[in-house]
Amino acid sequence: MSNLGSNSGSNLGSQSGSSQGYWRKCTTCKKLIQFGQKYWICSVSTCNRVRTDLVFCDLRCFDAHVPVLNHRDAGAFERFAPSEKSVALGSQPSVTPRSNSPMTPKPSVESDEILVVVSKVKGYIKSTAGMNTSDGVMDLLSRRIRVLADQAIQSALRNARKTVLDRDLS
Repeated sequence: MSNLGSNSGSNLGSQSGSSQGYWRKCTTCKKLIQFGQKYWICSVSTCNRVRTDLVFCDLRCFDAHVPVLNHRDAGAFERFAPSEKSVALGSQPSVTPRSNSPMTPKPSVESDEILVVVSKVKGYIKSTAGMNTSDGVMDLLSRRIRVLADQAIQSALRNARKTVLDRDLS
C-alpha cells in the first residue's frame, strides 16, 4: 500500500512539547510521543487535516478511534516524529518518502493491467444489447480510463487538491 500524504506535525507550534522533552501526545490515550519515535496516522483525510491532525502512539489507539469516528475503511500509516533539533529550528518533520506522491504524479505509463471488471462489462453489454464482448475491448477501455484518470489528476493538481473529485472528470 502506498503511503498517502500527511500533514502530520503541520501544527507543531501549538502541540509540540519541545520544552517538555516530547513531540506530541497520542490522540486516544494521551501517552507522550517522543522525538524520533514511531507513531501512526489515519488514512482517512478528515483525520489528517490541520485542525484535527490525529496521531496515535500504537495500533491499539488507532483501532480505538476507528469506531468512534465511524470510518468504513481506514488504515494506519506508520510515521516517525521529527527530531528535537528540527522542531527547534522550525522545520517541518520528515515524512516517509513516497514513490508516487499525489502532488507530483508519475506520467501515464501504458500497462497491460486491466482496470475494469471484465465480467461486469461483458454482463452489461450482454444484458443491454444481447451481444458478446471481445477481450480486446478491455484493453481499450483500460487505456481510455487511464487517459481520463490522468486528466482528472491534472485538474485536481491545478486546484491544489490531493483528492480527485467527480468534477475533475467533466
